[in-house]
Amino acid sequence: MIKYFPIESPAPWSDADRADLLSFDWQRQTAAFATSDDDRILEVSFLGWGVIVRMLDEFPLSTESDPKDWFGLVPDHFAYRVEGDPFLESQSEIWRSVESSPKHYRFQTGSGCLDVISSGKPTFALVRR
Repeated sequence: MIKYFPIESPAPWSDADRADLLSFDWQRQTAAFATSDDDRILEVSFLGWGVIVRMLDEFPLSTESDPKDWFGLVPDHFAYRVEGDPFLESQSEIWRSVESSPKHYRFQTGSGCLDVISSGKPTFALVRR
């Protein structure tokens, strides 16, 4: 069973399906999300030296596990901490131990998903375009 734990964020949209991932900056370990009808960008950053990131759309995500086994998803919600997903479990056990028990975070939009594995918690900032 994959468990989703919603994370509150200052996202300026009420429907995550309207948002989109604009970019991911590897140097800053920061993702930028926005909607087309707002002049603000939501930046999600991870502190720490090691992150693993993947970006994919809904189709491969839905084929990776059975959606009947997903628990805790909230309609139109954007940010989650995830437990039990194969993405975290597929990472090297050595890496996971060096990273001090990293956590899996998922950010869902209408056009896709950003998964981040990090030992640092996400921080959020609203910035003007």
